[in-house]
Amino acid sequence: MASIKIPTPLRIYAGNQSQVAVTGETIGAALNDLTAQYPELRPHLFNGDQLRSFVNVFIDDEDIRFLNGLETTISDKEALRIIPSIAGGR
Repeated sequence: MASIKIPTPLRIYAGNQSQVAVTGETIGAALNDLTAQYPELRPHLFNGDQLRSFVNVFIDDEDIRFLNGLETTISDKEALRIIPSIAGGR
């Protein structure tokens, strides 16, 4: 099974898990499986069916936006990371 590393600010919506095993042949399917397991995560990751603009998903060091986005195919051994953008400061 592929896995998705959950960032600390979102762990409260994922049963305080730091990593979750998911199924799916694409990133979109894996994220859908993640949000099926933890429905409270969905509004923090998606706006409708689209990934929110401030949510970045990586396979190793590759941002999926530079691959095929949610349609990027993955293997069952893939390790994905969700990294929310952080803004602010002075």
